[in-house]
Amino acid sequence: MFRALQNRLFASLWSGQSISRLGDSLYRIALSWWVLEKTGSAVAMGTVNVVSMIPMLLFMLFGGVLVDRLPRPWVMFGADLARGLLVAGVAILAAFGFLTIWEVFIVSALFGLISAFFEPAYIAVFPEIIASDTLPSANSLTTLSREITGIIGPSVGAVIIAAGGTPITFGLDALSFFISTLTLIPLLKINPTLPHLEEKPRHLNIWRDLTSGIKAVAASPWLWVTIIVAALANMMEGGAITTSLPFLIKDAWHLDVKSLGFLYSALSVGAVLTAIIMGNWKKFHRRGPVAYFSWFIIGTTILILGLQQNFIISLIVVAIMGAAATTFGLIWTNSMQELVAKDMLGRVSSIDYLGSYILLPIGFAVAGWATDRFGPALVFIVSGSFTAVLALLALLHPAIRKKD
Repeated sequence: MFRALQNRLFASLWSGQSISRLGDSLYRIALSWWVLEKTGSAVAMGTVNVVSMIPMLLFMLFGGVLVDRLPRPWVMFGADLARGLLVAGVAILAAFGFLTIWEVFIVSALFGLISAFFEPAYIAVFPEIIASDTLPSANSLTTLSREITGIIGPSVGAVIIAAGGTPITFGLDALSFFISTLTLIPLLKINPTLPHLEEKPRHLNIWRDLTSGIKAVAASPWLWVTIIVAALANMMEGGAITTSLPFLIKDAWHLDVKSLGFLYSALSVGAVLTAIIMGNWKKFHRRGPVAYFSWFIIGTTILILGLQQNFIISLIVVAIMGAAATTFGLIWTNSMQELVAKDMLGRVSSIDYLGSYILLPIGFAVAGWATDRFGPALVFIVSGSFTAVLALLALLHPAIRKKD
């Protein structure tokens, strides 16, 4: 599983981003606690999430085009440096008592904007620095660091907040971004030989480049079918898991917030174990059936959560959900990095991101309304059933069913 770390460039990239992800997990809990203390408003917290998501969705396509035109390590370097400076500003303002909710909104929007450039660059840079048979290891290690930091970060952040307050936690996230920029320096040296910078016209034609990316997606049923299915499935899954799950725990199961934390941990445990197993593979086979059967399992586990109230069973079910989600995610990321031309990968990944998550805000809103109107259990039953049936219907397409 760890063979990708034998590549010096990937090892530097992975270590820096792992530190940055840990800092992000500290920042999220510190920001949530700051908003809660200063405003006491759930609407304010929801607004922070919305203003960070909308710029990312709006500029994701442009970001994908740009990272296919510019040296991707430099895009990532600039993005991490900018985010570090933003969070450092937040830390300073918070330390002196000058931070307001409007400044948080502005910083969150800028974070979303910067992420629209960083995310496609990060996905697209992998094939430039590591061999194709090492991609499963690299992607699994990325998932592993994300899940592990997601488990330990909130707990560590809570301890730091209790001991020193939110400004120190904000400052540690800024420091993590500065460290990640330093670990990107070795990658900056590979720019002169990057294939996607050769034989390109000097001027930037956004519409032409974007159109070529859309044509690449449209030419591959594996890509366009999966993106459409993801848009619908993420709308249903995201609404249930993000919006309705706390109410399912509290109102339907009559449990406390610690139970919610255990469920999220179980989700990450399933993801971590799967990432370790799949990271030992050099090639993924029967990708279509395995990926979509994993999606079927995700839908089934969501359905089961709505049909029963046994907490032990729910922990097992959620761990299976995490394993299935990681299986699909690793297969999908690896297939894009292998099958999409390197000079197109940035814009194709941005099209994938936008298409897959464009309906998610609707899912959040509808799930909230349905939870209040019909109860959280019914939301899980409908969302899980829809997702499971959708995955089976997609398998009827020969390009999905026969994808190796």
